[in-house]
Amino acid sequence: MTASGQYEEVDLAVEEALALVKEGGAVVPDDSGTTGAPRPASASAPAPASAPAPRGDGPGDTAGHHAATPWQQARGVAGRAARRPGTPVSVPLDAALGLVLAAPLTALTDLPSFDTSAMDGWAVAGPGPWDVRPEGVLAGHDAPAPLTDGEAVPIATGARIPQDASAVLRSEHGRSDDNGRLHATRKVVHGQDIRPRGQECRSGDPLLPLGTLVTPAVLGLAAAAGYDTVSALPRPRAEVLVLGDELLTGGRPHDGLIRDALGPMLPPWLRALGAEVVAVRRLGDDAQALRKALEDSDADLVVTTGGTAAGPVDHVHPILRGLGAELLVDGVKVRPGHPMLLARLKENQHLVGLPGNPLAAVSGLLTLAEPLLRTLSGRTAPEPYALPLQDTVHGHPYDTRLVPVVLREDRAVPLHYNGPAMLRSVAVADALAVVPPGGARPGQELEILDLPWAMAGIEVCFT
Repeated sequence: MTASGQYEEVDLAVEEALALVKEGGAVVPDDSGTTGAPRPASASAPAPASAPAPRGDGPGDTAGHHAATPWQQARGVAGRAARRPGTPVSVPLDAALGLVLAAPLTALTDLPSFDTSAMDGWAVAGPGPWDVRPEGVLAGHDAPAPLTDGEAVPIATGARIPQDASAVLRSEHGRSDDNGRLHATRKVVHGQDIRPRGQECRSGDPLLPLGTLVTPAVLGLAAAAGYDTVSALPRPRAEVLVLGDELLTGGRPHDGLIRDALGPMLPPWLRALGAEVVAVRRLGDDAQALRKALEDSDADLVVTTGGTAAGPVDHVHPILRGLGAELLVDGVKVRPGHPMLLARLKENQHLVGLPGNPLAAVSGLLTLAEPLLRTLSGRTAPEPYALPLQDTVHGHPYDTRLVPVVLREDRAVPLHYNGPAMLRSVAVADALAVVPPGGARPGQELEILDLPWAMAGIEVCFT
């Protein structure tokens, strides 16, 4: 039971349990991917040179760790795969949220553009008491008549300060005598509660550098500084191809058919990573339909689900070979999600092949799609950080594991139900913890991969 008390402990997925190396005569996989008789953990048996490297997250995949790309290296390859971001475009402010500035933001005006009142009260000139003018000064009106010493005028927050005013007296700090003269109830300091012209910036001052993520606050600053549009990098265009004859789009699972979890999950997740999802196509296990979809696609990124292993209906590899695609990553040393892949289809078009198991697909998104989309959209990489682990996490003997966690009081609490086909943990997780080969003990610091909605907020992520 975790600290939260919500999640029951379950065993590791079968394929991971089979791969765990135990002390003293454990059954361990030999390098060909088969399970041999019990032998000491120190024994070694070199694999035959002709031994194949099975694909997939199944129990026969333990040999694949030799051919697969290390997890950190795969992320680096994905981040460098795109040649360049898109061509900058001019975007109205109401459509720019979540984009990245393609040019520095400089002030088009002084901020504020005139002396303004910071409070409701009276603009006063010279020492008090003051004679009060009957007409007040409201925001949005032309400059009021100048004041002379001994005069005051009611003023609203944001209104222009009359010429020769020396301060603003807040409403709660003034009182009128029987003759209608205004008195201060506390000391008045010259310039108090006046926002002078250019206090925040002067016209032409740099405000934000190129590469800044457009957040709601950035939109507000741009508007205040005089902008109607900003120069930004366009969102990379992504297309999702859902493979598998066994998938249902509605109702309950039945007769060997299961619900498609990735079709509903991937588009918003890709949008959270900065992409514009232009299409979601369900192709079943039709090799010709997959080939045609890839030939016809003009998206910057094509994401496929399933079909990346070597089974009878796993068509992704043969079709990529037939199209002359450049395979950049073919399998990653990570669990779940080992059979993910990254390919370059055209000069500026890539394909990320995700495993069909849902949590394995999440692993593929964060390993390959996130770095690629980050480069395409011009976003900077988040600063890596680590947190101590609250509970023990079992590891794979060779591969990195990505385990859903919740963050509680500067600790990462691992969640159960973390098998490749399970989404129960990641649905409530704040992040994934990067568990090194061999596992991690309580108190050990692990790299944390924040989930996009946990670190940026729903509106920023899913615009």
